[in-house]
Amino acid sequence: MTATTASNTSSQGYVADNRNDEVMIYLNGEFFKRDEAMVSVFDAGFGLGDGVWEGVRLVNGKIVALDEHLDRLLEGANSIQLDIGMSRDELEAALKQTFEKNGMTDGAHARLMVTRGKKTTPNQDPRFAIGQATVVIVAEFKLPKPESKANGITLMTSTIRCSTPDVFDLRLNSHSRLNFIQALLQAINLGADEALMLDPHGFVASCNSTNFFIVRGEELWTSTGRYNFNGITRKKVIKLYADAGFVVRQKDFTLAEVYSASEAFVTGTLGGITPVTRIDGRQVGDGKPGLVTQRIADLYADYISS
Repeated sequence: MTATTASNTSSQGYVADNRNDEVMIYLNGEFFKRDEAMVSVFDAGFGLGDGVWEGVRLVNGKIVALDEHLDRLLEGANSIQLDIGMSRDELEAALKQTFEKNGMTDGAHARLMVTRGKKTTPNQDPRFAIGQATVVIVAEFKLPKPESKANGITLMTSTIRCSTPDVFDLRLNSHSRLNFIQALLQAINLGADEALMLDPHGFVASCNSTNFFIVRGEELWTSTGRYNFNGITRKKVIKLYADAGFVVRQKDFTLAEVYSASEAFVTGTLGGITPVTRIDGRQVGDGKPGLVTQRIADLYADYISS
């Protein structure tokens, strides 16, 4: 049941809501009950992780940054020569229809997933795909866990590195996530909530599912973007803080510089701004969510509510 499976502590953690047991799932133009929405065992997404996805948030009747999310989805599909079989307008309409079908107007999140569809056999070759792409939208009532905001989360640096674009392009929101799951498992096994990941040169890059920022003085630092997720929330935070008159640096920096930061936080669609209060067993700043992090969270909250 939903009430017993949403207790994980992470930036992806959410408040349990029993209404999610009754949500209707969009699957290729039709709606099914949660337990009845199914895809074939020969689906390319199930067998190979062959597909792309987006997570979107519904606040005050508006899908936050919808254009940016659709841009990223369509760019990702194009990069792997995946014909979604739906226009941009049709994808937008399907998202809105799914929220409406479930009576959602606020405090909801949807994951739009597209795979290459059913194949004649579970192999790697995309030429064995038959028919059309599989399009699924799972909309749920989801609010970030307040304790994560109030207390912050802990990170542990993983031995698994973020990859270069020629190995695996992190700008591609692919269903394939095994390396990030391995990094997260390392962190969990060491008592942390999420994994901090370095780039191939040893500089700080990203977390396993979110983008990472530190605060030094009142300056905001984040990685160059060469080896991390193409985060929509990340881009918005950079713009909001710069527009407010503060310094933002996208640069290479080391774990040593992270350890001496006064504050840290991660960004993502669901969690928005989530403070980080401990990294590799070390306290960040005074061990509490900081004033600059709160300032940025306030700026972001005003943006998504506008």
